[in-house]
Amino acid sequence: MSVVKFFINKAIKNMLIDDYLQKELKRAGYAGVEFQKTPLGDRVVIYAERPGLVIGRQGVTIKELARILEMKFGFENPQIAVVPVQTPELNARIMANRIAMALEKGIHFRRAAFVALRQIMEAGARGAEIVIRGKLVSERARYEKFRAGVILKAGEPSKYAVDRAVTHVLLKPGVYGIKVSIFLPVNTVDDISIVKPQQGETIGTTTNQ
Repeated sequence: MSVVKFFINKAIKNMLIDDYLQKELKRAGYAGVEFQKTPLGDRVVIYAERPGLVIGRQGVTIKELARILEMKFGFENPQIAVVPVQTPELNARIMANRIAMALEKGIHFRRAAFVALRQIMEAGARGAEIVIRGKLVSERARYEKFRAGVILKAGEPSKYAVDRAVTHVLLKPGVYGIKVSIFLPVNTVDDISIVKPQQGETIGTTTNQ
């Protein structure tokens, strides 16, 4: 197997695992997964809003996950660690899933979006955008966009300062798509300013005694 094909197959496998965990751990606030190879086997780190639901009563759920990872995905002696997400309101995947679950409960899409938007901004985000697509108010598919603060669309800062996630939910009218973008509370290049020295002040000089 060539190196390129190896990495392609690995990426596909990781994507399939991520999709599986997303479906199985939706109620736990699944936020992502990382894989690490160790001498004792494969280490799987799952990030979730509610780790207790991932572990399950007496560890039943996490044991079943380990069994499936081994039997279905070919992991060797999988060791699963569950890490809580410190600020779930700043995680785009968690917030997209919250909106999806709200829609499943029959909550109006605008109310679900505005509640999520308020939670995101109260958590310290610099901006957020929520886009919901589907048969919202008629038989024709359309979308509505909800935004607060500033959101970066392009450029290098948008790659590391904006967390994005997309999820779908099947409702009676059809499939709804939910896209969440969160401008995280981090400094970007645009935040850097040059301080001019005061008169008679020097910067960056050293004196040898």
